[in-house]
Amino acid sequence: MKAGKIKVGLIQTTVQDDKPKHIQKTIERVRDAAAQGAQLICLQELFASQYFCQVEDSELFDLAEPIPGPTSQALSACAKELGVSIVVPLFERRAPGVYHNSLILVGPTGESLGLYRKMHIPDDPLFYEKYYFTPGDLGFQTFQAPDVKVGPLICWDQWYPEAARLTALRGAEVLVYPTAIGWQPAEKAEYGAAQLSAWQTIQRSHAIANGVFVIAVNRVGHEGRADGGITFWGHSFVADPFGVVLAEAGEGEEILVVELDLSRQEWVRRNWPFYRDRRIDAYGDITSRFIDR
Repeated sequence: MKAGKIKVGLIQTTVQDDKPKHIQKTIERVRDAAAQGAQLICLQELFASQYFCQVEDSELFDLAEPIPGPTSQALSACAKELGVSIVVPLFERRAPGVYHNSLILVGPTGESLGLYRKMHIPDDPLFYEKYYFTPGDLGFQTFQAPDVKVGPLICWDQWYPEAARLTALRGAEVLVYPTAIGWQPAEKAEYGAAQLSAWQTIQRSHAIANGVFVIAVNRVGHEGRADGGITFWGHSFVADPFGVVLAEAGEGEEILVVELDLSRQEWVRRNWPFYRDRRIDAYGDITSRFIDR
């Protein structure tokens, strides 16, 4: 049975409408998490700026950066300084007119251990991501950090069991979901509790079905119009391979540092042998859009 433990850090913050100041604020939070022993530190989706996808505005493409670029280099320097790994979500400028919602995993010597581009792109009121982001073309991946194999996914990906399964099948021990999700204030009273519960439930189900740890990192605070916009609900959490929530943040700024016992994966999979009993001979239709027959 694989032994070993790792401490992970989740950085849940409000986001200032000043990109350089917010990047510096985040770096200070990373230092705080590292001081508490975190070895793998996870930032929230599109961490460097407020959630700009609430409107369609071509000038907002100016927020994007190449990879490597100023923001990724700043976090790489921070990772090297502290000797930690950092999940860094970015608005990637790949080429003129080609942009992605991406992340890199930066290792403890400052090198990039891998690049992931968000595969599922939503288009809902105040979440107009299809205007900004080209769907990912790198597929589902895992990245080897020094102490753990990380399966990177981003926000809307978290609702798809196929994404979690294919990432876990590549050997992920931890699925990481940087996220920007919240309530539209007019809907919160009626739907808010159910929306939050669904968000937590689907990700805990991925932990259980795949026998992996899940890390979900969300932002907090209100962004957008005062009489509308989005109130990001926070509640960043870590679940173990049995679906047990090991730690959960509230709805304010918070740093969670959580120890993961990696031997838990083997114990759970021995007792819930879902991978053993998968009928891989019978799943061909999963690539169909819909089955009409």
